[in-house]
Amino acid sequence: MKKQEKIFFVENLTEELRLAKSVVLINYAGLSVKAQQELKKRLKEVGARMLVVKNTLLKRAGEAAKVDKEILTDSVLTGQTALVISEDDPIAPLGVLGKFAKEFDSGAGYSVPQFKVGLVEGSFQDTDALKKLSALPGKDALLGQLLAALMTPSYGLVGTLNANLEKLVYVLTTKAKGGE
Repeated sequence: MKKQEKIFFVENLTEELRLAKSVVLINYAGLSVKAQQELKKRLKEVGARMLVVKNTLLKRAGEAAKVDKEILTDSVLTGQTALVISEDDPIAPLGVLGKFAKEFDSGAGYSVPQFKVGLVEGSFQDTDALKKLSALPGKDALLGQLLAALMTPSYGLVGTLNANLEKLVYVLTTKAKGGE
């Protein structure tokens, strides 16, 4: 890239980092071009995108966007780094990355892509936290579980009240037929 192109790229990346709900850095070493294309396609389906960025340009853009300093350390910004940015759902791209890593085995005993670090809703997340978040069900499934948890006590109450009404109807019916 020419110097002017780098400046323009860093300015655009800075703005994207400011607007993002989640930013996840991954190590994509060992991922074939075909697998990268498949991953990008899956991320696009959930409103996220993957950018392969030079570590030095990412550091400049991150400093300009005032992202957490833990993301911009030299130990994180080594090797092949790709950036997964989401402006909509902050957790959905993590789920896609987690599932993709389970499906794609590098053959060397580890999965690719590997989580480095990230920001989710402005909060720094290390590798372990990102792995845990990637295992969560989707937003719709979580809302369904919450609704079920909220509705269970009322279903029990309705069942109890309904059983008492059925007993009352049985007693009245028996009484009306002349029973004791």
